[in-house]
Amino acid sequence: MEILDYVIIGVAALAAGAINALAGGGTLITFPVLTALGIPAVVANITNTVALCPGYLGGALAQREDLKAQKKRLVYYVPIGVVGGILGGILLLQTGEKLFREIVPYLILVAALLLAVSDPVRKFVNNRLTRAGASSDHILWSVVPVAFAAVYGGYFGAGLSVIVIAVLGLTLNDSLTKLNALKQVISLSVNVAAAVFFVFSGNVLWPVAAVMAVFALLGGMLGGRIASKVKPATLRWLVVGIGLTVALYYFLS
Repeated sequence: MEILDYVIIGVAALAAGAINALAGGGTLITFPVLTALGIPAVVANITNTVALCPGYLGGALAQREDLKAQKKRLVYYVPIGVVGGILGGILLLQTGEKLFREIVPYLILVAALLLAVSDPVRKFVNNRLTRAGASSDHILWSVVPVAFAAVYGGYFGAGLSVIVIAVLGLTLNDSLTKLNALKQVISLSVNVAAAVFFVFSGNVLWPVAAVMAVFALLGGMLGGRIASKVKPATLRWLVVGIGLTVALYYFLS
């Protein structure tokens, strides 16, 4: 790859890191850029997963205080996330480049739509929790949907957080802050498991992943600094628009 390619990748990762910190949906920026530079779709997806993985760790650590009273839940959900992430990774490698490229527009479309409904989902969950109080859990009811979400996360990943927070909000009674912390750990377990699996697949472009990881981290720090100056909803809809445009491009091509 040329130096200019790495510059473009760095800028995309910087933007993705900031977007993830402010609104979510950074994968809708980085993945299309990688494929536009000629990187095969499967390799681009794998490299993207490995490179952006540290961002999930930062999110989980930031809410570690909200996890102290949720050890029983973690015993259920972390193994599910790990197994689901690995299964999603296996499924991705078994799909093959040609079929995956055919599926990509649908995955991007789903991710963009999930991002579009993230605010209504969050409001719905918050309203439900306010009405229900914090009296009971239905962990077993959430095992299967969280498992499916984990497999999806290991396979592609964009929009995973929206699915998980919706499932948790429907099956657990607790504050949205604590459920969001739980979501962070589930997303982390899925992505770390998938990333570790991918490391041994031979499909990671390490120079690209290294550039992305550094600039995504810088982007996350930048996003934190400008959070008070940018409306997340505005940024979210911008990313949704980009996602829909990219999906349309893939459909037409």
